[in-house]
Amino acid sequence: MAEQSVILVTGSTGNVGRHVVSQLLDEGAAVRALARNPDSAGLPEGVEVVRGDLSVPDSLEAGLDGVESVFLVWPFGTAEAAPAVLDAVTKHARRIVYLSSMGIRDDLEQQADPITGFHADLEHVIERSGLEWTFLRPSGFATNTLGWARQIRAGGVVHGPFGALSRPLIHERDIAAVAVRALTGDGHGGKKHLLTGPQALTQIEQAHTIGEAIGRPVRYEEISPEAARKQMLTDGWPPSFANGALKGWATMLTEPEPVLSTVEELTRAPAHTFREWATDHADDFR
Repeated sequence: MAEQSVILVTGSTGNVGRHVVSQLLDEGAAVRALARNPDSAGLPEGVEVVRGDLSVPDSLEAGLDGVESVFLVWPFGTAEAAPAVLDAVTKHARRIVYLSSMGIRDDLEQQADPITGFHADLEHVIERSGLEWTFLRPSGFATNTLGWARQIRAGGVVHGPFGALSRPLIHERDIAAVAVRALTGDGHGGKKHLLTGPQALTQIEQAHTIGEAIGRPVRYEEISPEAARKQMLTDGWPPSFANGALKGWATMLTEPEPVLSTVEELTRAPAHTFREWATDHADDFR
C-alpha cells in the first residue's frame, strides 16, 4: 500500500487552523501541524505536531519532509519573508491553499490598504512558485467580534464606528471546511474562492445577536472614526493598518460585500449563521 501523503497546516493553533486540523483528521487525512511551541499547541490526538516558524524559513525543512499539500496562514503584515518560505515549500509540496482576503481587487496594481496589499503580494508570490494553488478569500471573520468581549463583559455596551455597517461575517468552521475540500480534493487548482456567511447583519445587529446568545442585552454605541482610530492605536494597531481598516469600513457602507453561496456549493452543507457562531462562542463574552 502506498504511503499516505501528508498535509501540513500552518497557523494550526489559530481560530481557522485548529478547525482545519480537526476536520482533516475527521476525513482520515495524515495531518502535520506547524507550531512554534509544540508542547503548548493543545492539538487533538492523531496530529503530528512539529516545531517550525515561518519567520525562520530554515526551520521549516523537517516539517515539510514528505508533505504534499500545505495550508498557509500568513502571520505577518508584509510579504517580505514570503519568497524564502515558498522556496522551502516548493522543494517538497505540490499544492498550497492560502487564506487570503475578499478585499483584494484583481483589477488594481496597488491595493487600497496595507492589509489587502500584503495578501495580494502573497498571492503573487504563490502564483509564481509553480505550486498548484487555491486562494480562499473570505469576508470578515465572525471571530473579529471577539474584540468586543471585554466591553461586553464589563457593561454590555460595544463602542465602535459605523454601527450601520452590514457584513456577511463568516464562521471559522466554514472557512476550514472549504480549506479541507481544497486540500484533499480535485478541481480547486487555480481557483479563488470568495467565501461569506449566509446573511449580512449590521454591527448593531451583531451586538444584539451576541446579547441573545449570552442571555443579557448588548447594545452598540457608535463613536466617531477619529475616536475609533485613537483606540485602535492604543490597542497596538500600526497607524497604516488602522487607517486602512477605517477607510475600508467606510467604503463598505456604500459598497457592501456580497452574500455568496460558495460555502454551501463547495461543502454541500449550509454556511453557519452569525447566530450559530455567537452561540458557539457565548462563553467568550460572559
